[in-house]
Amino acid sequence: MLILKTNLRYKKITVKVGSNVLTKSDGTLNDTNISHLADQITKLRHEGVEVVLVSSGAVAAGRGEIGNGRKLDTVSARQLWSAVGQVKMINKWAEAFSKYGIVCAQVLTTKENFSDRVHYLNMKNCISTLIENKVIPIVNENDTISVTELMFTDNDELSGLIASMEDSEALIILSNIDGIYDGSPDLPESRVIREITTKSKPLNEAISTSKSSFGRGGMLTKYHIAKKVAKGGINVHIANGMKENTLLKIMNVSVDFEHTVFLSAKKKSSNVKKWISYSESFAKGELVVNDGARAVLLSSQATSLLPIGVISIEGTFEKGDLVKIKDETGNLIGIGKTEYNSEKAEKLIGNKNKKAIVHYDYLYIME
Repeated sequence: MLILKTNLRYKKITVKVGSNVLTKSDGTLNDTNISHLADQITKLRHEGVEVVLVSSGAVAAGRGEIGNGRKLDTVSARQLWSAVGQVKMINKWAEAFSKYGIVCAQVLTTKENFSDRVHYLNMKNCISTLIENKVIPIVNENDTISVTELMFTDNDELSGLIASMEDSEALIILSNIDGIYDGSPDLPESRVIREITTKSKPLNEAISTSKSSFGRGGMLTKYHIAKKVAKGGINVHIANGMKENTLLKIMNVSVDFEHTVFLSAKKKSSNVKKWISYSESFAKGELVVNDGARAVLLSSQATSLLPIGVISIEGTFEKGDLVKIKDETGNLIGIGKTEYNSEKAEKLIGNKNKKAIVHYDYLYIME
């Protein structure tokens, strides 16, 4: 299929490919699918599209290569399979791209690498440098050193963070089904939801909670990540990567291809807010706010959190740390960077004449 520049939907994308697209049922890598995806990415590259690839499949490939081995705990097993599988996976991608004279690079990361702004910007600089030098970044979680509490939910979460960090115009998630359904995909009456906006009603109960054969995530995870990314100003497409030319069809505005697209909010979030939105697990403390502050924070107006709206503080934190913001019933409202340490913040509770404890520019409000 010929891609014309005038028909391109985006110029900068992040593409996440799931384990079930990249591996066969026995866990070995699917050379045909990898080659076909490399063909499509190459065509897009020739049309001037910047592509960051987030690739699953390493753990599945490692398990397919050496089997279960002796009895291991969950973390040790993932470390073993990942260490073996990463080599096989990146070599397959390198081989697929090399026939077009394209160089790819492996970027391994952990959730902890995004725990503070400096690490986050270092990662951003690394990927941007690769793109500037015409190298395709292939990103994956480094399961060889990750432990359970520091793991991403799955590579869907990682891809959302990468897309936000690189300020991609779109995140394209390729799975082995056609998109988000209005019921179980196994039921004949279920239909693909073609479009979801930031104002669409929640679909949690309608989405299947089953997990993929080899990955840690499922469609419900994809749904929540897609909504978060779209809220930050980036369109998200969820489509079947097993079909022919899926990427090219999504990218061509003239082609009507059945899949699910999450349309982004008109106003983009700042890069700082995008980082904060993925940093809940790194928050050092909690601010509990009264009903008045809750109402203002959840309204459409831009507002900071003032000390007068805070009724209690939990945990110990320093100025500049991330803190969770909760209402009186314990519901998470948002995450923000505090302007005070916990000791000083405690003394300012209820004070109406002091500057914001969390400024709007460093405040991310949940849905």
